Amino acid sequence: MRQSTLDIDDLRRRRSLVITRQEAAQALGVDPRTITVGIEEGTIPSVKLGRRVVIPREKFLALFADTATDSRES
Repeated sequence: MRQSTLDIDDLRRRRSLVITRQEAAQALGVDPRTITVGIEEGTIPSVKLGRRVVIPREKFLALFADTATDSRES
């Protein structure tokens, strides 16, 4: 199985309006089920499109805006 190297910076460079649970999980280095729990608890924004659940990219990245600023200043 191939390892993905997707990270938060990759998501920032993308043009798509939404990301999948799998992409969010890869960027954070967590299991996709962790993303699902965050969506169900309301801590990760999501939109349901038919049977599919996607995450608005900009809103997801906004969750980590302060973290990115802090790490760049170090």
